[in-house]
Amino acid sequence: MKKLPLLLFLWVIFGYSQEYFPINTGVKTSKNTTTAFTNATIYVTPINTIKKGTLVVKDGKVVNVGKRVNIPNDATIVDLKGKFIYPSFIDIYSSFGIAEPKRNRNFGRSPQYDASRKGYYWNDHIRPETNPHSEFKFDLGKAKALINAGFGVVNTHSEDGIMQGNGLLVSLSPNSSEAYRVLNPNTTHHLSFSKSKKSAQSYPTSKMGAMALLRQTYLDADWYAKGNAKNKDLSLEALNQKKNLPQIFNAGSYLDVLRADKIGDEFGIQYTILGGGDEFERINDIKKTNATLIIPINFRKAYDVSNTFLADVISLRDMRKWNQEPSNLAVLAKNGVPFALTTHKLKSPKAFRANLMKAIKYGFDKTKALEALTTIPAQILQETKVGNLNTGSFANFLITSGDIFDVKTTVYENWTLGHKNVINDMGITDVTGNYSLTSNGKNYELLISGKGKKQKEEVKKGNKKLKSNFVFKDNWIQLSINDENKFLRLVGKIDPNKDSFNGTGEDNSGNAVTWIATKKETKSEKKKKGKKSDKKTPEVVAVSYPNVGLGNSVKPSQQTILIKNATVWTSENDQVLNKTDILIKGGKISQIGKNLSARGAKTIDGTGKFVTAGIIDEHSHIATSAVNEAGHNSTAEVTIEDVVDPDDINIYRNLAGGVTSIQILHGSANPIGGRSAIIKLKWGENAKNMIYKNSPKFIKFALGENVKQSNWGDTQTIRFPQTRMGVEQVFIDYFQRAKEYEAKKKSGQPYRKDIELETIAEIINKERFISCHSYVQSEINMLMKVAEQFNFNVNTFTHILEGYKVADKMKEHGVGGSTFADWWGYKYEVNDAIPYNSAIMHRQGVTVAINSDDAEMSRRLNQEAAKTVKYGGLTEQEAWRTVTINPAKLLHLDDRTGSIKVGKDADIVVWSHNPLSIYAKPEQTIVEGAIYFDIDSDKQKRKALKAERAKLISMMLKEKIGGAPTQTPSRKHKILFHCDTE
Repeated sequence: MKKLPLLLFLWVIFGYSQEYFPINTGVKTSKNTTTAFTNATIYVTPINTIKKGTLVVKDGKVVNVGKRVNIPNDATIVDLKGKFIYPSFIDIYSSFGIAEPKRNRNFGRSPQYDASRKGYYWNDHIRPETNPHSEFKFDLGKAKALINAGFGVVNTHSEDGIMQGNGLLVSLSPNSSEAYRVLNPNTTHHLSFSKSKKSAQSYPTSKMGAMALLRQTYLDADWYAKGNAKNKDLSLEALNQKKNLPQIFNAGSYLDVLRADKIGDEFGIQYTILGGGDEFERINDIKKTNATLIIPINFRKAYDVSNTFLADVISLRDMRKWNQEPSNLAVLAKNGVPFALTTHKLKSPKAFRANLMKAIKYGFDKTKALEALTTIPAQILQETKVGNLNTGSFANFLITSGDIFDVKTTVYENWTLGHKNVINDMGITDVTGNYSLTSNGKNYELLISGKGKKQKEEVKKGNKKLKSNFVFKDNWIQLSINDENKFLRLVGKIDPNKDSFNGTGEDNSGNAVTWIATKKETKSEKKKKGKKSDKKTPEVVAVSYPNVGLGNSVKPSQQTILIKNATVWTSENDQVLNKTDILIKGGKISQIGKNLSARGAKTIDGTGKFVTAGIIDEHSHIATSAVNEAGHNSTAEVTIEDVVDPDDINIYRNLAGGVTSIQILHGSANPIGGRSAIIKLKWGENAKNMIYKNSPKFIKFALGENVKQSNWGDTQTIRFPQTRMGVEQVFIDYFQRAKEYEAKKKSGQPYRKDIELETIAEIINKERFISCHSYVQSEINMLMKVAEQFNFNVNTFTHILEGYKVADKMKEHGVGGSTFADWWGYKYEVNDAIPYNSAIMHRQGVTVAINSDDAEMSRRLNQEAAKTVKYGGLTEQEAWRTVTINPAKLLHLDDRTGSIKVGKDADIVVWSHNPLSIYAKPEQTIVEGAIYFDIDSDKQKRKALKAERAKLISMMLKEKIGGAPTQTPSRKHKILFHCDTE
């Protein structure tokens, strides 16, 4: 059982009957609050319905519910014949009553590296001690909007920081005092990937930094809980106190749902995760998280595509999402993923019901909808007194005219803690419609539209519209008609059983008249008569993998493939095989030879074509959601593996350029950067399945202008180092600390696990390899000497545009070079670059690769390799090795890929021409025996996408013509990452 404050505990037991507050404004009296609602269809829970039932409430609680209930003598009885009662909804993810945090005044100015608070965690963005109760202020206007949308309680919190503190379960009852509104002051603990607005502390600057910070915080909390820390830390104390609360993580997209779940799995925490409404794109991966989700339903408006020029800027993915988003709830439900719904991200709760109705129209089950608004959020909160109408639960319920998820249903009242909140007057009949009115031998047509203050009428005689005045109140109608300056004044009452009005009145001469108005069937109602149903689920375009243009309708799978009669560049000892066959089985190269055969194999005619190993890019920044964690001078704790983006279109473009593997490197914001991700370009797979199994461990280091912040601006002069010699000292300091950390770890003494030092210790232990951003020869020499001082070797110098000056020393040290063919002149420290660099290093015996560091260059690395033939006179085979086996060697993958050899992974490209030719095109790109790019399939995809785009445009035009709101198209510019991208 949760620990509750004493006052709240007593209130839960004794309820309103134990009220002890003094009354200073009058005589203190108790009033009867017992009300019995009879003859209603009562949804006690979404799956427990009572027809013609009775609900008895008293003092804000349900005291009885059932088919046969003894009604107390003092009860007020409300007959709800033909009406329905539902539990009020719960919004589990809200910031209701909590002021939006104001951004710190120092944000964007001089960077802040240390925490601004004493006695708390070293990072200001970790704030588990936050308690919203102290700043909660009931917002009457917002409460009424939520009540009108059907909500009775909200779980609110301060949406600020990476760890945000606890949640607060609050009743929306406007008629209750603050003491009664707070149902539970400590419900949940909230987390996100976003920093606190209240602090300008720099770290973390990226999502991978936020993930690393969460890991380290959990480790530190465990260390603190065991009594090992010498200091007092209020944040870690609060985190340990709240670790058994439901943990709610604001992710906000399907990719981040998977990332949040990854963190949770590492620490044995099953988060409840706020999604983004795009879970349908990777539903199988979402299902595997076993997480309960919280789903916003802020469906986007159709785009205004009437202007053809503006329509061209809308991506196909955005068009698809407009069409597909309303189906998300149905997809989740059909796949057995439990979830609650929230008004989060909606501009106003008014849109909630309409969007929910839309989701139901797209196939979302009504029972699941009610569960998502009542029992599931209650289960997440571990609260038994809300989300249902069982005896003892809070008296939070809705009274409706019918099925709550029927568009024709009127919601009359929303009771909160036993207090009535009127949404629509239950006593007033809905009189909207078209009527035939007869009076004094004359026939008129009366059209009534709207409700309440917006209700209006229109009177016609034949085709002529007459002036009129109309009032409908308390089921009585007053109608005045000006018929050619002859006035007719009518008064009457509705007969709801006959859908008609009747009454008396006076004509222009003061003579008494009678009249009757009978409701007519509309054309649409006539069409519906006799039909079982004319409801059709709207068309939803198919999801692709990934769900972007040029995605796969079906994920590629391994095949047995026989390539016949091709010229094969093996990248093995410069070997070229003419008119040779290659057999691929089980994702591996099975045979190489002539006249091979295999029953059932897919055959590719290689006559006149060239076959090579797939290109490997040792230095890439595509397929990632972040590239730099710039908050500290060392960020060895972060990893690009956390932020691999499988939806990046540049994966497909790289495959179209013959690239099959890449190393996604951290950027060059700091001397010691983050760990890299080495992936295979499996277009359509998820991020996890792209990463190499048993992947070699790499980390990015950097030298030069970027890390000493000489090109960051005048305010960036605080962080150490600010000079090249300072960069050297950073390395020495961290390596020495890592040695001491490792020694303590091995000593058997208690030690605080430090992810950053664990990683740096792996370098010293030769378990992790350095790929170092480098330009100037003096710094290249420096890092080699530092490495030798700590008894390890640098693995790769990347960029290395002055490698030709120190190639002999590189060879002696045993370090490789991954460089550009002829890209330089973009900053001062590359002034000495020459296009012969790669050839000179190669002739000194250095393993040389040509890399991209650029999303555009990466898809034409074959041409970059060709430049080494022009500049330096490398042979064709030597040149080709710079983009195949050489980068494989630098990445310690040469036993798996990088050349065509029996037993290696079938990462193969079929080229139309000599691969070094500017005319060469990859016709098939194969990764582990699956065809991920095919030039003929690509043409078909583009043709299909053109047709799909036209179809979606037609759908959106139909929406606009039908009067639906639209949004103006806008172009989304994709950031193409480089080393220095922040």
